[in-house]
Amino acid sequence: MSIARVYDYFNGGKDNYTVDREFAAELTRDHPYLPSLVRDNRAFLKRAVSFLAHVGIRQFLDIGTGLPTQENVHEVAQRIAPESRIVYVDCDPTVLTHARALLTSAPEGRTGYVEADARDVETIVREATAAGIDFTRPVAVLLLAILHFLPDEDATAPTAAFRAAVADGSPLVISHGAPGMRAVADAYQKVSGTGTVREPEQIRAFFGDWDLYEPGLVPLPGVPQKKHQDISSLT
Repeated sequence: MSIARVYDYFNGGKDNYTVDREFAAELTRDHPYLPSLVRDNRAFLKRAVSFLAHVGIRQFLDIGTGLPTQENVHEVAQRIAPESRIVYVDCDPTVLTHARALLTSAPEGRTGYVEADARDVETIVREATAAGIDFTRPVAVLLLAILHFLPDEDATAPTAAFRAAVADGSPLVISHGAPGMRAVADAYQKVSGTGTVREPEQIRAFFGDWDLYEPGLVPLPGVPQKKHQDISSLT
């Protein structure tokens, strides 16, 4: 079972196997809202990238990119600003093989690919620099639906390191499993050894002393309606 392939299945993709679909079906039986929540998370990514591109961000670092699907980061950003530069980062070589084949830049911009663990910020920054990211200028760091697969000690250090590595004016985008999704996290924990949820104040701590864009820390898709929804933030 692959987390990336399960997400691909929920997003309507075809790059998944029977074992992934069976696990997804098991999750959906117990948590029927989950497929729409995954799609809501993808829609949040699109909204966040679009917003940032409109306010002048031209560099994006997508950590834990997952398998390519519709409306990928470079497509959204370069539709608004063709010169945008995007680097996709994942620790799964299969994901990056697909990314290199399918996630290609507009002529005016640039896309790059880095194979690295989300916790290895030093490698990510070094390889992203080689791929065209200029860390003396603002860089959007995207950490969507990834930190809840890391234990506390492995999630806190990377977010702090990313904040330290980027220039002033760089935004940080996070989506994260909230307490109402504990049963889903437990299911992932059983099959992959990873998966947790955090309280809103714990998620807020990932941003350090950075200010949040409005509406701040809110459940997907942006309005606090159901306790099972992800807590997602943009800053």
